[in-house]
Amino acid sequence: MKITNVYIGGWFQRTMLQLTEIYDFLRECKSQLKLDPEKLHSFRKDLAIGKIDYGVEGEEYIRFTTAYDISVKIYEDGLICLNNSKVSDDTLFADLDKITDYYENKLSPAFSYLFSLGAPVPKELANIETVYPYFIVFDKATKDEIADLLSRTEKQKYFEFTCERYDVVRGDKYYFINNKKQSLDKIEKYIEEQVFIREFKGQLHRYLNLRRVIWEKIDAVKDNAKVKGVDIVKFTSKLEGYSKTINLIDGRINQMGTYIGTRERIAKNDKELTEFLAISGYRFETLKDTLDYIKYLWDMTQTYVSSAQKLFSGLKSDVTSKSINSLTIVTSMSAGASIISLITKSEPKFTMFGVLYFFILAFVGWGSTKILKYISKNRRYEVSDQAYDKNIDKD
Repeated sequence: MKITNVYIGGWFQRTMLQLTEIYDFLRECKSQLKLDPEKLHSFRKDLAIGKIDYGVEGEEYIRFTTAYDISVKIYEDGLICLNNSKVSDDTLFADLDKITDYYENKLSPAFSYLFSLGAPVPKELANIETVYPYFIVFDKATKDEIADLLSRTEKQKYFEFTCERYDVVRGDKYYFINNKKQSLDKIEKYIEEQVFIREFKGQLHRYLNLRRVIWEKIDAVKDNAKVKGVDIVKFTSKLEGYSKTINLIDGRINQMGTYIGTRERIAKNDKELTEFLAISGYRFETLKDTLDYIKYLWDMTQTYVSSAQKLFSGLKSDVTSKSINSLTIVTSMSAGASIISLITKSEPKFTMFGVLYFFILAFVGWGSTKILKYISKNRRYEVSDQAYDKNIDKD
Protein backbone atom coordinates (compact mmCIF):
# COMPACT_ATOMS: atom_id res chain seq x y z
CA MET A 1 0.00 0.00 0.00
CA LYS A 2 1.35 3.41 -1.00
CA ILE A 3 0.19 6.54 0.82
CA THR A 4 0.89 9.57 -1.36
CA ASN A 5 -0.54 12.53 0.60
CA VAL A 6 -2.23 13.52 3.84
CA TYR A 7 -4.38 16.63 4.21
CA ILE A 8 -6.03 18.62 6.97
CA GLY A 9 -7.99 21.84 6.70
CA GLY A 10 -10.29 24.38 8.26
CA TRP A 11 -12.56 27.26 7.43
CA PHE A 12 -13.31 30.58 9.02
CA GLN A 13 -15.03 33.50 7.32
CA ARG A 14 -12.66 35.71 5.29
CA THR A 15 -12.81 37.84 2.13
CA MET A 16 -10.44 38.83 -0.65
CA LEU A 17 -9.44 41.81 1.51
CA GLN A 18 -8.06 39.53 4.22
CA LEU A 19 -6.47 37.34 1.54
CA THR A 20 -4.55 40.40 0.33
CA GLU A 21 -3.41 41.09 3.89
CA ILE A 22 -2.23 37.49 4.21
CA TYR A 23 -0.37 37.77 0.91
CA ASP A 24 1.42 40.95 2.01
CA PHE A 25 2.40 39.26 5.28
CA LEU A 26 3.65 36.06 3.63
CA ARG A 27 5.52 37.83 0.85
CA GLU A 28 7.02 40.90 2.55
CA CYS A 29 6.13 40.52 6.25
CA LYS A 30 4.06 43.72 6.07
CA SER A 31 0.77 44.86 7.56
CA GLN A 32 -1.14 48.13 7.21
CA LEU A 33 -2.21 47.84 10.83
CA LYS A 34 -0.28 48.88 13.92
CA LEU A 35 1.19 45.48 14.70
CA ASP A 36 4.58 44.79 16.22
CA PRO A 37 7.06 44.31 13.31
CA GLU A 38 9.24 42.02 15.42
CA LYS A 39 6.31 39.73 16.19
CA LEU A 40 5.29 39.66 12.54
CA HIS A 41 8.84 38.73 11.57
CA SER A 42 8.97 36.00 14.23
CA PHE A 43 5.67 34.47 13.09
CA ARG A 44 6.69 34.56 9.45
CA LYS A 45 10.06 32.97 10.23
CA ASP A 46 8.32 30.07 12.01
CA LEU A 47 6.30 29.37 8.86
CA ALA A 48 9.51 28.57 6.93
CA ILE A 49 7.99 29.80 3.67
CA GLY A 50 9.35 28.69 0.32
CA LYS A 51 7.62 29.49 -2.97
CA ILE A 52 4.45 31.63 -2.98
CA ASP A 53 1.84 31.64 -5.78
CA TYR A 54 -1.32 33.74 -6.19
CA GLY A 55 -4.02 32.40 -8.51
CA VAL A 56 -7.73 31.92 -9.26
CA GLU A 57 -9.76 28.69 -9.23
CA GLY A 58 -13.33 29.89 -8.95
CA GLU A 59 -11.99 32.01 -6.07
CA GLU A 60 -8.70 33.76 -5.54
CA TYR A 61 -6.18 31.74 -3.56
CA ILE A 62 -2.63 31.73 -2.22
CA ARG A 63 -0.48 28.61 -2.25
CA PHE A 64 2.92 28.40 -0.59
CA THR A 65 5.41 25.67 0.17
CA THR A 66 7.44 25.27 3.35
CA ALA A 67 10.71 23.77 4.50
CA TYR A 68 8.69 21.13 6.38
CA ASP A 69 7.49 19.47 3.13
CA ILE A 70 4.05 20.94 3.81
CA SER A 71 2.19 23.06 1.28
CA VAL A 72 -0.62 25.42 2.26
CA LYS A 73 -3.51 26.69 0.15
CA ILE A 74 -5.70 29.56 1.36
CA TYR A 75 -8.84 30.71 -0.48
CA GLU A 76 -10.42 34.16 -0.29
CA ASP A 77 -13.45 32.81 1.61
CA GLY A 78 -11.17 31.56 4.40
CA LEU A 79 -10.85 27.90 3.41
CA ILE A 80 -7.40 26.53 4.30
CA CYS A 81 -5.96 23.16 3.26
CA LEU A 82 -2.56 21.78 4.25
CA ASN A 83 -0.89 18.97 2.34
CA ASN A 84 2.04 16.77 3.33
CA SER A 85 3.34 14.78 0.38
CA LYS A 86 6.29 13.11 2.16
CA VAL A 87 4.43 10.33 3.94
CA SER A 88 4.48 6.56 4.24
CA ASP A 89 2.51 3.82 5.91
CA ASP A 90 5.22 3.32 8.56
CA THR A 91 5.31 7.00 9.58
CA LEU A 92 1.66 7.89 8.91
CA PHE A 93 0.68 8.98 12.41
CA ALA A 94 3.90 10.92 12.89
CA ASP A 95 3.22 12.64 9.56
CA LEU A 96 -0.30 13.53 10.69
CA ASP A 97 1.10 14.94 13.95
CA LYS A 98 3.61 16.96 11.95
CA ILE A 99 1.02 18.62 9.72
CA THR A 100 -1.31 19.19 12.67
CA ASP A 101 1.48 20.79 14.69
CA TYR A 102 2.27 23.15 11.81
CA TYR A 103 -1.38 24.18 11.57
CA GLU A 104 -1.96 24.65 15.30
CA ASN A 105 1.39 26.03 16.49
CA LYS A 106 2.69 27.96 13.50
CA LEU A 107 0.02 28.91 10.97
CA SER A 108 -2.92 29.58 13.32
CA PRO A 109 -0.96 31.77 15.80
CA ALA A 110 0.45 33.82 12.90
CA PHE A 111 -3.00 34.49 11.43
CA SER A 112 -4.51 35.09 14.88
CA TYR A 113 -2.00 37.88 15.45
CA LEU A 114 -2.39 39.23 11.93
CA PHE A 115 -6.15 39.64 12.54
CA SER A 116 -5.95 40.40 16.27
CA LEU A 117 -7.44 43.89 15.95
CA GLY A 118 -11.16 44.48 15.56
CA ALA A 119 -14.20 42.66 16.94
CA PRO A 120 -13.21 40.07 19.57
CA VAL A 121 -13.96 36.38 19.35
CA PRO A 122 -16.51 35.49 22.07
CA LYS A 123 -14.79 33.65 24.92
CA GLU A 124 -17.31 30.81 24.51
CA LEU A 125 -15.78 30.14 21.06
CA ALA A 126 -12.16 31.03 21.71
CA ASN A 127 -11.22 27.77 23.47
CA ILE A 128 -13.22 25.26 21.47
CA GLU A 129 -11.06 22.26 20.61
CA THR A 130 -11.12 21.54 16.88
CA VAL A 131 -11.26 17.95 15.63
CA TYR A 132 -9.74 18.09 12.18
CA PRO A 133 -10.83 15.87 9.34
CA TYR A 134 -7.75 13.94 8.20
CA PHE A 135 -7.67 12.99 4.53
CA ILE A 136 -5.33 10.13 3.60
CA VAL A 137 -4.76 9.53 -0.12
CA PHE A 138 -3.62 6.12 -1.40
CA ASP A 139 -2.42 5.03 -4.79
CA LYS A 140 -4.31 1.94 -6.01
CA ALA A 141 -4.76 0.35 -2.58
CA THR A 142 -6.79 -2.80 -2.08
CA LYS A 143 -9.98 -2.91 -0.02
CA ASP A 144 -8.25 -5.10 2.58
CA GLU A 145 -5.44 -2.56 3.00
CA ILE A 146 -7.91 0.28 3.50
CA ALA A 147 -9.99 -1.84 5.87
CA ASP A 148 -6.87 -2.60 7.91
CA LEU A 149 -6.02 1.10 8.24
CA LEU A 150 -9.65 1.88 9.07
CA SER A 151 -9.50 -0.61 11.94
CA ARG A 152 -6.37 1.12 13.28
CA THR A 153 -7.96 4.57 13.27
CA GLU A 154 -11.76 4.26 13.43
CA LYS A 155 -14.20 1.79 14.94
CA GLN A 156 -16.69 2.08 12.09
CA LYS A 157 -17.16 3.67 8.72
CA TYR A 158 -19.86 6.26 8.04
CA PHE A 159 -20.15 5.80 4.31
CA GLU A 160 -18.32 4.40 1.32
CA PHE A 161 -18.33 5.82 -2.20
CA THR A 162 -16.91 3.98 -5.20
CA CYS A 163 -16.43 5.06 -8.81
CA GLU A 164 -14.02 4.17 -11.58
CA ARG A 165 -11.69 7.07 -10.77
CA TYR A 166 -11.40 6.86 -6.96
CA ASP A 167 -12.95 5.33 -3.85
CA VAL A 168 -13.78 7.10 -0.59
CA VAL A 169 -14.20 5.47 2.80
CA ARG A 170 -15.12 7.84 5.59
CA GLY A 171 -14.87 7.25 9.30
CA ASP A 172 -15.49 9.86 11.99
CA LYS A 173 -12.48 12.12 11.52
CA TYR A 174 -10.60 10.18 8.84
CA TYR A 175 -11.29 10.10 5.11
CA PHE A 176 -9.52 7.38 3.11
CA ILE A 177 -9.29 8.18 -0.60
CA ASN A 178 -8.06 5.47 -2.94
CA ASN A 179 -6.88 7.10 -6.15
CA LYS A 180 -7.34 4.76 -9.11
CA LYS A 181 -6.84 7.05 -12.08
CA GLN A 182 -7.75 10.53 -10.94
CA SER A 183 -5.50 13.58 -11.07
CA LEU A 184 -4.29 14.88 -7.72
CA ASP A 185 -5.79 18.30 -8.50
CA LYS A 186 -9.26 16.72 -8.73
CA ILE A 187 -8.68 14.83 -5.50
CA GLU A 188 -7.72 18.09 -3.81
CA LYS A 189 -10.89 19.75 -5.08
CA TYR A 190 -12.96 17.01 -3.50
CA ILE A 191 -11.02 17.38 -0.21
CA GLU A 192 -11.44 21.16 -0.18
CA GLU A 193 -15.18 20.86 -0.66
CA GLN A 194 -15.41 18.33 2.14
CA VAL A 195 -13.44 20.58 4.49
CA PHE A 196 -15.78 23.49 3.75
CA ILE A 197 -18.92 21.40 4.23
CA ARG A 198 -17.69 19.79 7.43
CA GLU A 199 -16.47 23.06 8.95
CA PHE A 200 -19.62 24.95 7.96
CA LYS A 201 -21.85 22.32 9.55
CA GLY A 202 -19.54 22.09 12.57
CA GLN A 203 -19.77 25.84 13.20
CA LEU A 204 -23.56 25.75 12.95
CA HIS A 205 -23.68 22.90 15.44
CA ARG A 206 -21.42 24.79 17.88
CA TYR A 207 -23.69 27.85 17.57
CA LEU A 208 -26.71 25.65 18.25
CA ASN A 209 -25.17 24.19 21.41
CA LEU A 210 -23.89 27.57 22.57
CA ARG A 211 -27.33 29.06 22.10
CA ARG A 212 -28.77 26.38 24.37
CA VAL A 213 -26.19 27.17 27.07
CA ILE A 214 -26.80 30.93 26.92
CA TRP A 215 -30.59 30.46 26.97
CA GLU A 216 -30.28 28.39 30.15
CA LYS A 217 -28.08 31.06 31.73
CA ILE A 218 -30.69 33.72 30.97
CA ASP A 219 -33.32 31.39 32.40
CA ALA A 220 -31.27 31.00 35.58
CA VAL A 221 -31.42 34.79 36.04
CA LYS A 222 -35.09 35.22 35.17
CA ASP A 223 -36.28 32.17 37.10
CA ASN A 224 -35.63 33.88 40.45
CA ALA A 225 -39.16 34.47 41.74
CA LYS A 226 -37.79 36.96 44.24
CA VAL A 227 -34.39 38.66 44.14
CA LYS A 228 -32.51 40.74 46.67
CA GLY A 229 -31.98 44.37 45.80
CA VAL A 230 -28.22 43.96 46.24
CA ASP A 231 -28.22 41.19 43.55
CA ILE A 232 -30.06 43.18 40.90
CA VAL A 233 -26.92 44.98 39.70
CA LYS A 234 -25.07 41.64 39.50
CA PHE A 235 -27.82 40.05 37.43
CA THR A 236 -28.04 43.12 35.19
CA SER A 237 -24.30 42.88 34.48
CA LYS A 238 -24.66 39.20 33.60
CA LEU A 239 -27.44 39.96 31.14
CA GLU A 240 -25.35 42.70 29.53
CA GLY A 241 -22.54 40.17 29.05
CA TYR A 242 -24.90 37.63 27.49
CA SER A 243 -26.29 40.32 25.17
CA LYS A 244 -22.79 41.26 24.00
CA THR A 245 -21.94 37.62 23.29
CA ILE A 246 -25.20 37.14 21.38
CA ASN A 247 -24.53 40.22 19.23
CA LEU A 248 -21.00 39.07 18.37
CA ILE A 249 -22.11 35.55 17.44
CA ASP A 250 -25.13 36.84 15.55
CA GLY A 251 -22.80 38.92 13.39
CA ARG A 252 -20.66 35.88 12.58
CA ILE A 253 -23.70 33.76 11.73
CA ASN A 254 -25.01 36.44 9.38
CA GLN A 255 -21.67 36.39 7.54
CA MET A 256 -21.92 32.69 6.78
CA GLY A 257 -24.68 32.92 4.22
CA THR A 258 -22.54 34.91 1.82
CA TYR A 259 -20.23 31.93 1.21
CA ILE A 260 -22.71 29.17 0.40
CA GLY A 261 -23.72 30.52 -2.99
CA THR A 262 -20.15 30.81 -4.23
CA ARG A 263 -19.17 27.35 -3.01
CA GLU A 264 -22.33 25.87 -4.53
CA ARG A 265 -21.54 27.45 -7.90
CA ILE A 266 -17.95 26.16 -7.81
CA ALA A 267 -19.07 22.64 -6.94
CA LYS A 268 -21.82 22.50 -9.56
CA ASN A 269 -19.44 23.67 -12.28
CA ASP A 270 -17.37 20.54 -11.63
CA LYS A 271 -19.22 17.50 -12.97
CA GLU A 272 -17.29 15.02 -10.85
CA LEU A 273 -17.86 17.00 -7.66
CA THR A 274 -21.56 17.28 -8.46
CA GLU A 275 -21.68 13.52 -8.98
CA PHE A 276 -20.06 12.85 -5.63
CA LEU A 277 -22.27 15.30 -3.75
CA ALA A 278 -25.36 13.70 -5.27
CA ILE A 279 -24.28 10.16 -4.37
CA SER A 280 -23.22 11.11 -0.84
CA GLY A 281 -26.64 12.70 -0.26
CA TYR A 282 -25.32 16.19 0.34
CA ARG A 283 -27.50 19.15 -0.69
CA PHE A 284 -26.63 22.84 -0.46
CA GLU A 285 -30.31 23.57 0.12
CA THR A 286 -30.19 21.63 3.38
CA LEU A 287 -27.18 23.63 4.54
CA LYS A 288 -28.99 26.88 3.73
CA ASP A 289 -32.10 25.74 5.60
CA THR A 290 -30.00 24.84 8.64
CA LEU A 291 -28.33 28.24 8.57
CA ASP A 292 -31.72 29.99 8.43
CA TYR A 293 -32.89 27.89 11.36
CA ILE A 294 -29.84 28.86 13.46
CA LYS A 295 -30.36 32.52 12.57
CA TYR A 296 -33.96 32.32 13.77
CA LEU A 297 -32.89 30.76 17.07
CA TRP A 298 -30.31 33.49 17.75
CA ASP A 299 -32.81 36.22 16.85
CA MET A 300 -35.20 34.67 19.36
CA THR A 301 -32.41 34.54 21.96
CA GLN A 302 -31.61 38.21 21.41
CA THR A 303 -35.26 39.08 21.98
CA TYR A 304 -35.28 36.95 25.12
CA VAL A 305 -32.22 38.61 26.66
CA SER A 306 -33.57 42.07 25.77
CA SER A 307 -36.80 41.33 27.64
CA ALA A 308 -34.78 40.16 30.65
CA GLN A 309 -32.69 43.33 30.56
CA LYS A 310 -35.81 45.51 30.52
CA LEU A 311 -37.24 43.54 33.43
CA PHE A 312 -34.19 44.00 35.65
CA SER A 313 -33.71 47.59 34.55
CA GLY A 314 -37.21 48.29 35.90
CA LEU A 315 -36.38 46.56 39.18
CA LYS A 316 -33.16 48.58 39.47
CA SER A 317 -35.11 51.82 39.02
CA ASP A 318 -37.61 50.66 41.65
CA VAL A 319 -34.80 50.00 44.16
CA THR A 320 -33.30 53.44 43.51
CA SER A 321 -36.68 55.12 43.95
CA LYS A 322 -37.34 53.36 47.25
CA SER A 323 -33.86 54.27 48.51
CA ILE A 324 -34.45 57.96 47.72
CA ASN A 325 -37.82 57.86 49.48
CA SER A 326 -36.23 56.29 52.56
CA LEU A 327 -33.49 58.91 52.68
CA THR A 328 -36.11 61.65 52.34
CA ILE A 329 -37.91 60.28 55.41
CA VAL A 330 -34.68 60.24 57.43
CA THR A 331 -33.82 63.79 56.36
CA SER A 332 -37.29 64.98 57.31
CA MET A 333 -37.00 63.32 60.72
CA SER A 334 -33.66 65.00 61.35
CA ALA A 335 -34.93 68.38 60.23
CA GLY A 336 -38.04 68.06 62.40
CA ALA A 337 -36.01 67.17 65.45
CA SER A 338 -33.77 70.18 64.88
CA ILE A 339 -36.78 72.51 64.57
CA ILE A 340 -38.33 71.15 67.76
CA SER A 341 -35.06 71.68 69.56
CA LEU A 342 -34.91 75.30 68.41
CA ILE A 343 -38.47 76.31 69.30
CA THR A 344 -38.32 74.76 72.77
CA LYS A 345 -35.33 76.90 73.85
CA SER A 346 -35.69 80.54 74.76
CA GLU A 347 -32.19 81.23 73.70
CA PRO A 348 -29.33 79.11 72.44
CA LYS A 349 -27.14 77.81 75.21
CA PHE A 350 -24.07 75.68 75.01
CA THR A 351 -24.67 72.84 77.49
CA MET A 352 -23.48 69.27 77.81
CA PHE A 353 -27.04 68.08 77.28
CA GLY A 354 -27.30 70.10 74.04
CA VAL A 355 -24.08 68.58 72.72
CA LEU A 356 -25.22 65.12 73.73
CA TYR A 357 -28.63 65.72 72.10
CA PHE A 358 -26.94 66.80 68.86
CA PHE A 359 -24.90 63.63 68.67
CA ILE A 360 -27.95 61.52 69.50
CA LEU A 361 -29.83 63.10 66.58
CA ALA A 362 -26.86 62.56 64.27
CA PHE A 363 -26.55 58.94 65.37
CA VAL A 364 -30.27 58.31 64.93
CA GLY A 365 -30.16 59.84 61.43
CA TRP A 366 -27.07 57.85 60.44
CA GLY A 367 -28.44 54.62 61.92
CA SER A 368 -31.81 55.07 60.25
CA THR A 369 -30.11 55.58 56.89
CA LYS A 370 -28.05 52.41 57.28
CA ILE A 371 -31.04 50.34 58.39
CA LEU A 372 -33.23 51.54 55.53
CA LYS A 373 -30.43 50.98 53.02
CA TYR A 374 -29.93 47.43 54.34
CA ILE A 375 -33.66 46.76 54.14
CA SER A 376 -33.71 48.09 50.54
CA LYS A 377 -30.82 45.87 49.48
CA ASN A 378 -32.24 42.72 51.01
CA ARG A 379 -35.86 43.29 50.16
CA ARG A 380 -37.22 40.60 47.83
CA TYR A 381 -38.50 41.95 44.52
CA GLU A 382 -40.94 40.07 42.34
CA VAL A 383 -39.53 38.98 38.98
CA SER A 384 -42.76 38.99 36.97
CA ASP A 385 -42.47 37.23 33.64
CA GLN A 386 -44.58 35.06 31.37
CA ALA A 387 -44.15 31.39 32.27
CA TYR A 388 -43.48 28.91 29.47
CA ASP A 389 -43.49 25.14 29.37
CA LYS A 390 -39.80 24.29 28.99
CA ASN A 391 -40.53 20.82 27.64
CA ILE A 392 -42.21 22.02 24.45
CA ASP A 393 -40.38 22.58 21.13
CA LYS A 394 -36.84 22.31 22.49
CA ASP A 395 -34.32 22.90 19.73
